[in-house]
Amino acid sequence: MKNSIEIGGRWVGDGAPCFLIAEIGINHNGDVEIAKQLIDKAVLFGFDAVKFQKRTIDVVYTKEELAVPRESPFGTTNGDLKRALEFGQDEYAEIDSYCREVGIFWFASPWDSQALDFLEHFGPVCYKVASATLTDDALLRRIKDTGRPILISTGMSSSEQIDHAVDVLAGSELVILHCTSTYPSADVELNLSVIPVLRERYGTPIGYSGHEVGIMPSVMAVAAFDACVVERHITMNRAMFGSDQSASVEPHGMEQLAKYIRLWPTVRGDGVKRIYDSEIPVREKLRRVG
Repeated sequence: MKNSIEIGGRWVGDGAPCFLIAEIGINHNGDVEIAKQLIDKAVLFGFDAVKFQKRTIDVVYTKEELAVPRESPFGTTNGDLKRALEFGQDEYAEIDSYCREVGIFWFASPWDSQALDFLEHFGPVCYKVASATLTDDALLRRIKDTGRPILISTGMSSSEQIDHAVDVLAGSELVILHCTSTYPSADVELNLSVIPVLRERYGTPIGYSGHEVGIMPSVMAVAAFDACVVERHITMNRAMFGSDQSASVEPHGMEQLAKYIRLWPTVRGDGVKRIYDSEIPVREKLRRVG
């Protein structure tokens, strides 16, 4: 299939159904049961995959960053929060088993090489390069060396930085996701017209990772600009604790997002003007000939 790659046996790109990713990220708040509830919603509404984030806390953050005072349900420092939100071996083993049981792919964004090594034990169908790690050449090379398909987000990145990352990842099966890295993103900063620009520039499947409030811009990314992937953060309730919750989609929004994106190929049609059989009785009743 032209301008497409394969992820877990499914084509992603031109001519294929939009690949829907439910980004759980850290919205599980350190609770596997919340993660399972979100996985269940993703399955119920027909998403193709769920995604997490994996960090080695003492590698990604300095001692000074971890010691910064920060009140949360988990303690009084930034370190208390970061450690509470980080799933380990037991939690990911449970997630892996559960996703296999309910029939949905899961993968993650590794934020450092140790996190990548950790995730490799589970054999994910692909990896995601977070916008924050787009310029980490060493990590990009490590991810490339796994030979797995790679999705990259392009938030807070210049065209030159994206060019460089694509060069580093040359030879990989690659999907590039247009993204604005604010949580939530203002409508005026979504700039969906970048999607076809990226497609022309890189000649690779292009999708959209959205952080806006609501679902319509994500639907527009598919209907107006042919985004082949849509990734959205999901939550059980946007009022829950967490920095990503306000930019996330609740279950009803997930249902609507999937419904409208899946509807688009049907209502788009083939562009051939025709008279449908269902119109003939109406024509016979209403058509006037002068």
